[in-house]
Amino acid sequence: MRKDVANEITMFKGDIQLLNKSELARRYNCDRRTVDKYLVSQECKRKPREYDSILNDFQSIIIDKVDSYGSSSMAVYKFIQKKGYSGRYGTVNNFVKKHKKKQQGIATIRFETTPGLQAQVDWKESLEMVNVHGEVFRINIFLMVLGFSRYKFAKITSNKTQKVLFECMLRGFQYFQGVPKEIIFDNMATVVDRKSSAFKSITINKTFNYFSKDAGFKVVTCRPYRPQTKGKVESFAKLVERLLPYNGEFVVFEDLEKIIDTFNVDINNEVSQGTNEKPIDKHKTEKEYLSSLPNMDALISYFHHEKQYKVSNESMITYKGQKYSVPLYHMGNYMTVEEKENDICIYWDEDLIVTHSKTNKFLNYKKTHVIDILRSDAFKHSEDIEIETFIENRLKKMDVFIDEGGQYDNI
Repeated sequence: MRKDVANEITMFKGDIQLLNKSELARRYNCDRRTVDKYLVSQECKRKPREYDSILNDFQSIIIDKVDSYGSSSMAVYKFIQKKGYSGRYGTVNNFVKKHKKKQQGIATIRFETTPGLQAQVDWKESLEMVNVHGEVFRINIFLMVLGFSRYKFAKITSNKTQKVLFECMLRGFQYFQGVPKEIIFDNMATVVDRKSSAFKSITINKTFNYFSKDAGFKVVTCRPYRPQTKGKVESFAKLVERLLPYNGEFVVFEDLEKIIDTFNVDINNEVSQGTNEKPIDKHKTEKEYLSSLPNMDALISYFHHEKQYKVSNESMITYKGQKYSVPLYHMGNYMTVEEKENDICIYWDEDLIVTHSKTNKFLNYKKTHVIDILRSDAFKHSEDIEIETFIENRLKKMDVFIDEGGQYDNI
């Protein structure tokens, strides 16, 4: 067997017709018929290029359905069958795989943004943090990073509504001391109008579009097959794991906010792997290229709302580092607070629930609330006199203010 001749022919694969048989015969000192024999053998081994003939008329349809609407290979195969395709599913599947691989290859070329051009936004969702009392806090963390300097901003939130997103972005602009020309998002429901969007044709949510124009940035959404588009913010998201050691180290939500504030300072003073420089140093250059902060009143109008305070299992809310009692049956509800000159007024919806006098005490109770709380747990089988004695002898000697006045103004 003349392996040298066979190997030479194999190298040409699909271009066998280009071989000069006489030249090959002279080069390898063999008969021209020997070359013919190996050519025939190679032709038998070749797989028919089915998609060149059968799939050719359907390629544009396949690409459109895959790119524009995210159709799977099988879905496209079934679709083009009804339009006359008579080939195999494997041919369609191989074509789709090659197309996606080509698109991904184009997308993964690394690029660096110029100063002030771009930021990326994402969420670290549904984290669970446990405080010193074992209470579970389910939180989300808003993430925004400037493309050039890698200057980062994180903010803790209890939900991911559009109003919360607006507020987080405004706080980010203030932290960055300006607004980038464009911001990249994934196709989150608070940004994209999903009912009007296709896989590739994206429609921006009407309210968010107004917000972006008032803030002065262009909205950019991730395109199909572009996993690296938001690579900078995804790298930022991995740093959030550094918050996990703070489980068991905080008491209230406000403590977590302080932890995040410190986290922002720390990560911006550490050398970035992407630039080999500290973000805080590169930000000194980038902030000069950011657009000026927009009209704050205009942006605040998109999210302004009264802050709400959740009633804990202790039947208390925490306001400015102090705790105030509410009636027992409001546990789990969210309250709003109105601070007056000498009083703290607590509301449920629009109803005034209780008014506390301002004190310098950490714990502030109405006496009737204390009695109900004690009776619901440790003193559930005790007489009133035992509870009264406990309040007088124990609680009033601690850092606790117990108001003997009325329980509440309205239920």
